[in-house]
Amino acid sequence: MVPAAPDAAAVRLVRRVEQGFDRVFGCQANPLRQLGALAVWLLWIVVASGFWIYALYETSVDGAWRSVHEMNADQPYTGGLMRGLHRYASDALLLVSAVHLLREALMGRYRAFRWFTWVSGVPLLWLAVISGIIGYWMVWDERALYVGVSVLEWMSVLPGVTLEVVRNFLDAQAVTDRFFSLLAFLHIGVPLLLLLGLWVHIVRLARPQTQPHRRLAAGTFITLMLLALFWPALSMPRADPGRQPMAVDLDWFYLVALPLADRAPILTWSVLVLATVLLVALPWLPRSRQGRAATEPGAVAPARVGPPAVVDPVHCNGCTLCLQDCPYAAVTMVPHPLRPASRMALVDPDLCAACGVCVGACPSATPFRRSAAVTTGIDLPGTPLQGERERLDAALKHLEAQPHPRVLVLGCEHAARLPQPLPGVQMIASACTAFWPPVFIEYALRHGADGVLVTGCPPGDCEYRLGPQWTAQRLAGERMPHLRAQVSRDRVHLVWAAREQGEALAEQVAQWRDRLDTLPIQENSDD
Repeated sequence: MVPAAPDAAAVRLVRRVEQGFDRVFGCQANPLRQLGALAVWLLWIVVASGFWIYALYETSVDGAWRSVHEMNADQPYTGGLMRGLHRYASDALLLVSAVHLLREALMGRYRAFRWFTWVSGVPLLWLAVISGIIGYWMVWDERALYVGVSVLEWMSVLPGVTLEVVRNFLDAQAVTDRFFSLLAFLHIGVPLLLLLGLWVHIVRLARPQTQPHRRLAAGTFITLMLLALFWPALSMPRADPGRQPMAVDLDWFYLVALPLADRAPILTWSVLVLATVLLVALPWLPRSRQGRAATEPGAVAPARVGPPAVVDPVHCNGCTLCLQDCPYAAVTMVPHPLRPASRMALVDPDLCAACGVCVGACPSATPFRRSAAVTTGIDLPGTPLQGERERLDAALKHLEAQPHPRVLVLGCEHAARLPQPLPGVQMIASACTAFWPPVFIEYALRHGADGVLVTGCPPGDCEYRLGPQWTAQRLAGERMPHLRAQVSRDRVHLVWAAREQGEALAEQVAQWRDRLDTLPIQENSDD
């Protein structure tokens, strides 16, 4: 199944906003490029501060409000600070998670091999909201009373739930110490389910990024601490079940649905249930017209450009490099059918993104074969390596008639393209920059190119997560298969450029040609 292409206008909007944040925070510390990791970091802050608060909390009718109030009154720079940190980190967690979901939706990253990660992420939002509502209830102030009454009355419209059940929870005689022990149990248990759901959410990702850049992590923590210090989280007056509060200071992150639920409970349930169903069903909804016409000019490339990778047992030697490099854990190792003492790679088609990163990792992928077609241990049926070598040969052939210095640009279909032809330059793009084995660079330099410029999505913005990282490490000799030492590094250049940065890429290519012009012209070799 080939997924729909994301809406080009939505993608451009996301890119512009992210690039604006790059200018403020820098690319490495840009929060919009690390929303998932930032959410995990905020969750750990919530958990750590929650343990501190729980150590001071009394699970009793008389002690619940008093113990929380005394955190601010008696310990403003310890317990009170932790309470504020817990509150603001929880708000930030919900905000960051919602923005993360919105960004992935606008980028179209929810179909095909991504469906499981998308669907498993939807319940995490509701678990966070439920935990936050329970946390406000535990304070047992007037806000907590309003939350309890609103939530239980809202639930009373559901089949099997009556107002008598609600009154049992809010009657002064029914609110006992056991009730607060139950709230504490739920407030701990729901986050545990959230952590379990988080593991399920990232289980299909290889090397998931669960920690943001250290500057972003430190800046986020310091900001939350300053908020907790100068705008402490305070309790309202103690709850009195016999008297409803006239005015309540709401947390508009966690309690935003309650005023609407007070006035139209059935409508609120309908909206939330419908929104959840639509989010879960989104990967299987019919594709838009633009998605069906993803090859039109200006359309954004779909997330999967062909069928999943396949393994050739004859040429697979069980080296595990494809296993190590696959961004989506689609490769496993199984007993080799032709060599019982060895292992062979096996691709799960449901997990494969057809990005070609595994092809670039295969050590048997070499273009230095004239007598036979290029064969490799793992390949993409939709864009086989033999076809890519033919494209490469055609580009090099075209360069023969071009002026020196001659530059071959190896690019990515999801990253920047040259906006117009440049003299002495030929560009070919694949699904991911990491699809190109480093030996193809050596091949191009031996067959007419004076220099090879490799480009692709910027780090942290890769369509397939790990492409820039693996490419940079292969060219630096830090990851197998690497660019061989005899290849002149003066003739290989690495430039990261997002889709909208075509003009910037053209400028980089022009500057690279000027630098190559100072080097002697190479002699072609057929070695």
